[in-house]
Amino acid sequence: MDIVKNAKEIGSKVEEKLEHGLEVAKDALSNVASHLPFANLAKKGNDIFKIEVDLPGVKKSDIDIKIENNHLVVNAVRKVKKEVKEDDYYLCESSFGRISRSFLLPDGIDTDKVEAKLKDGRLYITLEKEESKKAKSIAVK
Repeated sequence: MDIVKNAKEIGSKVEEKLEHGLEVAKDALSNVASHLPFANLAKKGNDIFKIEVDLPGVKKSDIDIKIENNHLVVNAVRKVKKEVKEDDYYLCESSFGRISRSFLLPDGIDTDKVEAKLKDGRLYITLEKEESKKAKSIAVK
């Protein structure tokens, strides 16, 4: 009987530790997710691609956009500081972190015509195909 009782106690302790480990992992993953901005991808017609990346609290000077090896890479640094100053207390919460998103570009993108604009915490990127890669209509004679 003591063996069964001890086994049940050990099983309960293991289960409790696993649940605690899952909570810690969940918290860690939510922290990682807070540094991965949401992005929308859209294709306009056959020749224009648009990407929107959410970057609330990020300044234009803290954004770096590159095209490397057929990938569009957006890097940014988020620096958020919230302060509350009252007569009887002071609260300061800071959140700093690097943000990075990478997008595989389709063949034939004209890298000289890439445009990026930051407005209201959202980065808008427009990509266009090279003239020679754009679809062309052929008239039948």
